[in-house]
Amino acid sequence: MFDWDDLRVFLAVARTRKIAPAARALGIDATTIARRLARLERTLGPELFEMGAGERTLTAHGQVLLHHAESIESAALAAMEEATGREHHLSGQVRLSVAEGFGTWVLAPGLADFSRRHPGIRLDLITASGFLNPSKREADMAVMLARPQRGRLSVRRMGDYRLHLYASPAYLAQAGAPGSTAALRGHVLVGYVPEFIFSPELDYLDEVEAGLEASLRATSINMQHRMIAEGAGIGVLPDFIAGRDSALVPVMADRVEIMRSFWLVTHGDLKKLPRIAAVAQWLQERIETLKA
Repeated sequence: MFDWDDLRVFLAVARTRKIAPAARALGIDATTIARRLARLERTLGPELFEMGAGERTLTAHGQVLLHHAESIESAALAAMEEATGREHHLSGQVRLSVAEGFGTWVLAPGLADFSRRHPGIRLDLITASGFLNPSKREADMAVMLARPQRGRLSVRRMGDYRLHLYASPAYLAQAGAPGSTAALRGHVLVGYVPEFIFSPELDYLDEVEAGLEASLRATSINMQHRMIAEGAGIGVLPDFIAGRDSALVPVMADRVEIMRSFWLVTHGDLKKLPRIAAVAQWLQERIETLKA
């Protein structure tokens, strides 16, 4: 039989992926953390972590133990709340994968509020090119642009957003406003680098007019926004970015409108954890602001 407190150590290392931050979070020295992990592995048999790129990642056996350990943690927190009548202070790490534009323009303005409400939750926002996959435990949660088709996942559609063509008044004064989507071929278009489009839902121009290609391209939606705002050309931008920028005006808004959806994707083993539920509620609140 193992020491139940070793599970708390295991959870901290599994969430932080390193000994030192786990030690700080628990108020235990790093040597004790390493000793307890070694004791747990000796008791259970198989290795729980493997080292790589300076981090400890869970082995297959470690992932199985994580599922059970988090269930035990959730049950303990629920018992504490029921016995004391007080909501337990939420804590722990949540790794959230989001698109750069969504993270910058929708989530970042609400992070101060989230931190005040849940000071014990350490929220890691990952905006690398391409979404991290919750089914592979690369992230705990992800806000995606399409519904995943495979994996042990909890998936929920959170809401829709619209995109339109935008340009700066200076560009339109110099180049003229296009009278049709076909006329866009005579304009400088801003868009994504095709071979680096990590989701088909980001391939906008061909949806506007078959065969359209951007001559100014960037993998970052924030860079595209700045290029368009500075008068470089015309491009497709989400309304939650461009619609609030007085330096931009819509182009052919009555003829060109693109609709996309946000999908909340959570690993099936994690969806009932209090800290995951807290982040999910906050995400839904942030998406609701797009309707205002």
